[in-house]
Amino acid sequence: MPHPIIRPARAEEHDEIGRVWMESWVSTGLAEASDFLLANLRARIRREIENGWSLFVADDNGTIAAMLALHLPKLYLDMLFVAPAYQGQSLGRRLLTFTRTQLPDEICLRCVRENEKAWRWYEREGFVLEKEEIEPSNGFVMKYYRWRRQRPGA
Repeated sequence: MPHPIIRPARAEEHDEIGRVWMESWVSTGLAEASDFLLANLRARIRREIENGWSLFVADDNGTIAAMLALHLPKLYLDMLFVAPAYQGQSLGRRLLTFTRTQLPDEICLRCVRENEKAWRWYEREGFVLEKEEIEPSNGFVMKYYRWRRQRPGA
């Protein structure tokens, strides 16, 4: 079976991307699925694209397997969520490799402190913790990370 293809998201896919985002977020144990959460995430996709997101999906023959949101001018990996049915299959690593083609020298991101599986993975992938802060909009403590390309001889 071929791997999902990473490609730019299409506007008509935004609702489905919101569903994948919600299901992945719920799989962390930090939220419960609801129509309210789904509506908020769907609205946020549109708002964030207007604010500079480059939105990509992992497309598995028409099924959205994952979403990746980058803010290229800010060197920011904003969202990387893999649908539960695709977790544990190295799709996250493929999305991170793709991110490094878009942001080859430096990547910043943040992760909810309670999502230990995610931040430990980012640390294994070479990201360095810079600070922790409370996010006023949701009350979560966020861990801020940065990755920089290692220069030969540096």
